[in-house]
Amino acid sequence: MPNYNTYLDHQQIDLQPLRDLLATQTDIESLPFAKSIESQVVIYSAPALRRIIHEAPETLAQIKSEWHWVWQEGPGVMVIRDAFDAEVVNEATEAFRLLIARERGDARGDHFAKPGANDRVWNALEKLALLDPGLFARYYSNDMLAWTCEAWLGPAYQITSQLNSVNPGGEAQVAHRDYHLGFMTPAQASLYPEAVHRLSPHLTLQSAIAHVDMPIESGPTLLLPHSQKFAQGYLLADTPEAQDIFSQHRVQLPLKKGDLLLFSPALLHAAGSNISKDIKRMANLLQISSAFGRAMETVNRLAITRLVYPQLLALKQAQTLSMQQIQYAVAATAEGYAFPTNLDRDPPIGGLAPKSQQALMMEALEAEWSTEQFDLLLDEYAERRLTG
Repeated sequence: MPNYNTYLDHQQIDLQPLRDLLATQTDIESLPFAKSIESQVVIYSAPALRRIIHEAPETLAQIKSEWHWVWQEGPGVMVIRDAFDAEVVNEATEAFRLLIARERGDARGDHFAKPGANDRVWNALEKLALLDPGLFARYYSNDMLAWTCEAWLGPAYQITSQLNSVNPGGEAQVAHRDYHLGFMTPAQASLYPEAVHRLSPHLTLQSAIAHVDMPIESGPTLLLPHSQKFAQGYLLADTPEAQDIFSQHRVQLPLKKGDLLLFSPALLHAAGSNISKDIKRMANLLQISSAFGRAMETVNRLAITRLVYPQLLALKQAQTLSMQQIQYAVAATAEGYAFPTNLDRDPPIGGLAPKSQQALMMEALEAEWSTEQFDLLLDEYAERRLTG
């Protein structure tokens, strides 16, 4: 007779499979595009990847497939060294510091850490676009970020961003998994069938862009490679033994300014303690959502699309950014998925789905519509999607 039990029991967890997984060793020979493996974290070099793809564009699909394997079947975590240009990161750092100064003194909650221990800016994506849309366009035109998002989530992903600056004396977080099921209590997560526990990690990709050099004493993220494959991982929050296992086996890698850290949301991890005297460990924490899931933060895509469009148009006309780079920036700006919409007003003419906001923005940039023309068509687009 088949086993109809499709639910996991949060009160009976066998941790031996987790211990077995932590003994796994990934061999560099199985990852042809990786530079090295350090403490079971896969390391890539952005300059080397760009050279490979420039010389043989068809290798991009192979690289994306390798990344997907790393997150799903491999250690679950990787770092791309030198992914972001240092000058652009420096400009963004100054903008983020301005946002921190503006908001300092406001009550700010924090995930898995004491409120007020860190300088946290929620919805930093939208706030950066409002503050400096030109900088936003250049910052998010990054190829490594776009390719990694596509590798895990496919097209039409949606980026949200939370800035976190952990000051000297900041304490480590509790080990955890991330959104969706990771933001529930074990009792709440156990109400979802086991299939949803397998699905949840595929709805988001966790990432951090290092905005300063992060030596170990500054407390870069503590990671538990291979833990994303543990079936009951979303039920561990109330399990002291699991926290002990994390403490015994977690790894920690220093990061350099411009490095890009990416890991499965199912990987057990925690921000480390900043025991340095003077390093404010600043990272732009990205949570990238599938088109088929709900992002954690509300972002006014219409507003930032209006602001970023003239900047991208100017960057295109000045030949500062290629159309490919512009497409990466558009992916971080506009809504990439056509649904939900009002199908009475916005029918799928000529296909199975209406035009997305990203498609409209790219069409406008390719044709070099004026800002006024684009704003008018954007208003019409937004109106069609309303009910009533």
